[in-house]
Amino acid sequence: MLFQVGGDGSRPTFFEMSATEHLPLSLRTAMQYSLAVLAQRQPALHKVLDHADEAFAVLMLALEYHSLRTQDASFAEALYGLRRTPARVQALPPGQQRNAPPSSGLGRKQRLLSLLFLVGLPYLRTKFRAAYSADRRGTLQSGIWQGGEADANGFANGDGSTDALLGEDPFDSEIEASETATLETWQGWRVRLGKAMARAYPLIHTSVEGLCFGYQLMYLLDVTRYYSPMLRGAGVVVRRSTGQELLAAAKRSEELRRGEFGRLRGPAVLQWLQRFVFRTGYTFLDSLRNGLIVSVFLFKMLEWWYTSAEQRVNTPTILPPPPAPPAPKAAEGGISLPRDKHLCPLCQRPRTNPAMAAFSGFVFCYPCIFQYVNQYERCPVTLMPMEVDNIRRLYLSA
Repeated sequence: MLFQVGGDGSRPTFFEMSATEHLPLSLRTAMQYSLAVLAQRQPALHKVLDHADEAFAVLMLALEYHSLRTQDASFAEALYGLRRTPARVQALPPGQQRNAPPSSGLGRKQRLLSLLFLVGLPYLRTKFRAAYSADRRGTLQSGIWQGGEADANGFANGDGSTDALLGEDPFDSEIEASETATLETWQGWRVRLGKAMARAYPLIHTSVEGLCFGYQLMYLLDVTRYYSPMLRGAGVVVRRSTGQELLAAAKRSEELRRGEFGRLRGPAVLQWLQRFVFRTGYTFLDSLRNGLIVSVFLFKMLEWWYTSAEQRVNTPTILPPPPAPPAPKAAEGGISLPRDKHLCPLCQRPRTNPAMAAFSGFVFCYPCIFQYVNQYERCPVTLMPMEVDNIRRLYLSA
């Protein structure tokens, strides 16, 4: 069976859709890393870093809403020249699609569903993953502190070995009473909710990933028009934007802004100030999309540069291995070596139970070298002083 990896006409390629799917994830990682680096110099940013998921969700909500409102596309799709079209329009024959009115863009319901799947669903998945990771850390800590059930901080309670190591805690009764009281408050419900999310995360994650994989495979095989189940749920289809659609989107956005400016009332100075504020806000939103991508690219480039420089400075100089020492030579008064290397220099017969003289490296029969060294306390070839402890047995595989 033949299938096309690339797009056919207005149909985006599989790689374009995959790129639009992974771009927000890369942006989120870069944002968290940037906040972590900046928080080292500005401690006030730690509060933002503690709620990085919420901050990124608010940022993406503004970006996605502005992009859907002006270009009928998500933030990532607009960067790749894609747009969303209602599935009912895409299902029409090609002739009727061309005759469809220009106003057949996304409806209010489709925009709200798109925002839910673009911002709300990733935020919930992040929270579920965080709850699962926290539960796993608690389980690992309780496994380390064996001997009793682990509390919320991962330390063992009861009659385990922890009390024997750390000593009796005079505040154990107060901690237990506090934990019992906390379970009856909102904090207790929060802990229970986190545990429930941690238990449900593997099943939910497996189901969602399996469903997405099935849709991606069908999209790759050109069986369905939807790249993901979220697009089907929103009732939209992603396709390439034409030049006319881009011009129409820009014209529509300008008309919307002019309509908002026309509704301004009040003195001339106040109207001028309001127009200035609105134009500044629109310019900021229009440039925020490209500005974020450029900023992330520059930041990652600087990170790579400084990381590479630090590695070059901290990496120790690797010297080439020294040459092997020369083989020891036989002494004038020592025994001569046989021509056959499989013979023992002492008994001149094939070696049995081979053993090596550690100082010289010559191999003999173990009984021969043991008896010789025990009597003369030297190597029979090099005449170097040695003891019985310097004999090394050699075990050869059959």
